[in-house]
Amino acid sequence: MNNIELEAEKISQIDSDVSYDENQIQVLEGLEAVRKRPGMYIGSTGPKGLHHLVYEIVDNAIDEALAGYCTEITVDILPENIIKVTDNGRGIPTGIHPKEKISAATVVYTVLHAGGKFGGGGYKMAGGLHGVGASVVNALSEWLELTVYDGKNVHFQRFDRGSYSEPLKIIGETDKTGTTVAFKADPEIFIESTEYEYEILLKRLREQAFLNAGIKIVFTDRRDENNIVSDTLHYEGGIRQFVEHIHKTKGVEPIAPDVIYLQGVQGDSFAEIALQYNDSYNDLILSFANNIHTPDGGSHETGFKNALTKVINEYGKKFNLLKDGDKLMGDDVREGLTAIISVKLTNCEFEGQTKGRLGNPEVRPMVDKIVSEKLMNYLEENPAVARAIFDKSLQAQRAREAAKKARELTRRKSALESSSLPGKLADCSEKDPEFTEIYIVEGDSAGGSAKEGRDRRYQAILPLWGKMLNVEKARIDKVYGNEKLMPVVTALGTSIGEDFDISKLRYGKVIIMADADVDGSHIRTLLLTFFFRFMRELIDEGHIYIAQPPLFKVYRGKQVRYAFSDEERDACIKELAGDTNQKVEVQRYKGLGEMDPEQLWETTMDPERRTMIKITMEDAVKADETFTILMGDKVLPRREFIETNAEYVKDLDV
Repeated sequence: MNNIELEAEKISQIDSDVSYDENQIQVLEGLEAVRKRPGMYIGSTGPKGLHHLVYEIVDNAIDEALAGYCTEITVDILPENIIKVTDNGRGIPTGIHPKEKISAATVVYTVLHAGGKFGGGGYKMAGGLHGVGASVVNALSEWLELTVYDGKNVHFQRFDRGSYSEPLKIIGETDKTGTTVAFKADPEIFIESTEYEYEILLKRLREQAFLNAGIKIVFTDRRDENNIVSDTLHYEGGIRQFVEHIHKTKGVEPIAPDVIYLQGVQGDSFAEIALQYNDSYNDLILSFANNIHTPDGGSHETGFKNALTKVINEYGKKFNLLKDGDKLMGDDVREGLTAIISVKLTNCEFEGQTKGRLGNPEVRPMVDKIVSEKLMNYLEENPAVARAIFDKSLQAQRAREAAKKARELTRRKSALESSSLPGKLADCSEKDPEFTEIYIVEGDSAGGSAKEGRDRRYQAILPLWGKMLNVEKARIDKVYGNEKLMPVVTALGTSIGEDFDISKLRYGKVIIMADADVDGSHIRTLLLTFFFRFMRELIDEGHIYIAQPPLFKVYRGKQVRYAFSDEERDACIKELAGDTNQKVEVQRYKGLGEMDPEQLWETTMDPERRTMIKITMEDAVKADETFTILMGDKVLPRREFIETNAEYVKDLDV
């Protein structure tokens, strides 16, 4: 009997030993379900889910602000990564719940789908969707302490992993109102890390302060008593200041001085929009519903985009700036636009617990109407601003037409050439993208080593040389025909712009392999900027990777180790030197070209041993600002960025 048959027999034996009857059907009760399947409630148990815990508690405080009862929220990161959130709202109700027969505050923190957002009249508007926020945080915390101030008494209750031994009790008297929640994320759940990143939380809290004009959020990191970091977030201008902040951060210049602000009410629903055009070629539209960011858009964003395109076309026709039959497309009118869309609704219909997309159908015509009427009035009252916006849209249209011609020319050229694949590409024999990968390699010499060292069955190599186009400063028409970028586009097979089709991708993994020096970083940034701007779906779908070549070769005799950092190098030296402190040789790789094919395969290309970084959309969005600063035209923001981050720079070839 061979091994496979033996294994099969073992498995069938196991299956026959396990009975499947009524005893195997489990019912998860209370918060047990959350601890068993945390990802269903917070998205993941990685850093994203960890930070989500803070958002849930802050969102409850924000809901108090929306209801008009809370003006100040303090958020502290305490030593040991304990989070403490305090608001000066009404305080969670502490009376005995008529159905559950325990304190209402205890119900909120221990019962799923419990809260004041389901029609009891406590909240007219709220960001919460399923009423699981507070109880989920409690379930996923090692401990949580709740303190409620009701204007007379101080109420306190402690929970351990969602359970409590003592009910809510009075521990003192007070004349203030509000709620304090302190919790410590459970390391049994968040195995990867329980360490909070100040910048991630700051970004979210700043968003909330912008979206709720007048509210004050004080955020402090107290983990290092010698280095306490604090930010007070308080913006009377609301989302207008949000737009200004984005422009300042990205280092772009507005084409008109004032942020355009539009708002309107329909029944119980409220919408506000702030927009301003800048001198870049990229648009940024951020949409929110009841303060919850909707990264996938939804009905409010669709309504805005449709109305914007319609208004600018109507303006052009009204003042004879558009020829008969000419029409500006959505992409034309959004070039260089920064817009914030915020809607407040009594009943938000989000799609999914992570609330990525707004589904309320009635919001689309509401936003459309506000933008159509009020933006047209604004443009007519401000002819200089209107003309600047229209001219920018017209330039974008011309660039789009030029890109179309360049694209057709490229197509014809490709069709005439005997081979449509770039000459420098060393293709692989496998054709199924599920199994193939392409290395985009800096320089011909490294490209030669990579070609020799690769597994030609499934690894393709495309060497790049010379200076690449910085797409941050160029529209799509400049990409077509560019001798550095078009080989990449052709090799991948997806095309770009309107023609982009991910189903035609020839390689499942697109790996950027550049030297571990300043020039290599520059090439990586240029390529990532290109993928981010023109082939974003590749990042969305997780096809882009960065190879991590080693920095050092550490060897003694025939014993060889490769190190990817100074710390690893020191550890390898220590290991190879042994107790007798033998002499150990260290080679610092300045570039990929210094490695022979075998070394390159061993260290950087062998799937069994290599280290790669997968580029996610989260990384890309974070990088968007950095791209604009580093690759844009403005010198001052670039200088500020470099000065701020200079302490993190190492391994410079000087």
